[in-house]
Amino acid sequence: MKRYDVVVIGAGVNGCAVARELSKWKRRVAVLERALDVCEGTSKANSGIVHAGHDAIPGTLKAKLNVLGNERMEALSGELDFPFKRNGSLVLSFDTDGLSVLEELKVRGEKNGVMGLRILKREEVLAMEPNLSDGIVAALYAPTGGIVCPFGMTIALAENAAENGVDFYLGHEVTSIEKQTDKDNVAFYRIQTGEECFETPVVVNAAGVYADAIHNMVSANKIKITARKGEYCLMDKKVGDMVHSTIFQLPSKLGKGILVTPTVHGNLLVGPTAEDIENKEGVDTTAAGIEIVLSMGSRSAKKVSAGQVITTFAGLRAHLEDEEGGNSDFLIEQVKDAPGFFDVAGMESPGLTCAPAVAEYVAQLVQTYAPAEERDDFCARRVGIPNMALASDKERMRLIAENPAYANVICRCELVTEAEIVEAIHRPVGATTLDGVKRRTRAGMGRCQSGFCSPKAVEILARELETDRGNIKKSGADSVVLTGYTKEGGLQ
Repeated sequence: MKRYDVVVIGAGVNGCAVARELSKWKRRVAVLERALDVCEGTSKANSGIVHAGHDAIPGTLKAKLNVLGNERMEALSGELDFPFKRNGSLVLSFDTDGLSVLEELKVRGEKNGVMGLRILKREEVLAMEPNLSDGIVAALYAPTGGIVCPFGMTIALAENAAENGVDFYLGHEVTSIEKQTDKDNVAFYRIQTGEECFETPVVVNAAGVYADAIHNMVSANKIKITARKGEYCLMDKKVGDMVHSTIFQLPSKLGKGILVTPTVHGNLLVGPTAEDIENKEGVDTTAAGIEIVLSMGSRSAKKVSAGQVITTFAGLRAHLEDEEGGNSDFLIEQVKDAPGFFDVAGMESPGLTCAPAVAEYVAQLVQTYAPAEERDDFCARRVGIPNMALASDKERMRLIAENPAYANVICRCELVTEAEIVEAIHRPVGATTLDGVKRRTRAGMGRCQSGFCSPKAVEILARELETDRGNIKKSGADSVVLTGYTKEGGLQ
């Protein structure tokens, strides 16, 4: 039996942000994650957008946390050394009927506290972004909009939390939670994960699309989260500067529509679609979905085409419907019939943007329920893995002199070296899978999409983890990379 003061369920961006924030107090904190790595759910497959905050309805938790999260992002990226850029955003209208909607969004944003919002005429928009469609009538400009690396941010939060004493249990799927009371009639929870059991008086449920299943284990008041699938196209870096701002279309009840945006790594991203599905593992892409992405994307930016796509992917958003079936607010509160159990549920867009503010909000809820003494040795800073692709010639020479493995290029597309992969494996909450290496170093994210570097990455993982190459996974427990042996005895 393992005992903790707080157990966080889910190692996505909000779970890791909450864990880091909780580590500022003298508590024993654990994070339980069903996947083999952090950032395996919604947090790894989204738009990477830091929303300005003009879309959320004034007075909602989404509106409050969106603006606060946006404000916190720059300082947090500096503390934790992950990529962030404030590139601004545009919401496009293609007809005069949309002008009133842009005005409504502007008023809404101003009520939410978004600074610098302006309605731009067609000529102003095209002067700012000349590669946009000629059919544009006007746009809402939000200078505070930004872009971030979603997995870089999540991994940075997890590493810093671990450095401050948080224990991460990966590959630990929660199978049951029993609500009990001690001799003083104080509630506590017994959490089962396979053969291991955890006891804690405080649980934070940040389980993404499975947050309803976790909530429903302890509460008579059931909730239901629908997986909303979004398909994306990632474009080559050759067209990464097609637009400089994040380009939205007027939103619908299903979301903010198809966007076209640069990424912090120099690619161009187009998507997502919005389709409610029953399968909470349904991250397959479809020909029909990709056709919608490209067709709608080319409505915004006239040069978007299939020939620029280097990969497609899909992500799931955790949509919590209200009683009328419409868009709901985030569910961040103590469960009424489960003292000490806190939901962080329904964290769809702008959940990534809100994460820094969500962490502060949840930590305060926990502190109110179970006060703890503040630590004086909390370390707020984390330094990322050296990046040879971005390093100056002088820095490269210094790194190679210290460690010759920095001269051994493994991924040619993204210029990732052996030393970077080795460090990714041995850092706090380090990589144990191919996708884990990929998200930490970008090895495999270039034009060839792992075609050349994956065999070498498998070898490095096996060597550093002191295991057989046949045990190395792509991501999940069943995703072995090498499936058998050749006649000569080699793995294939």
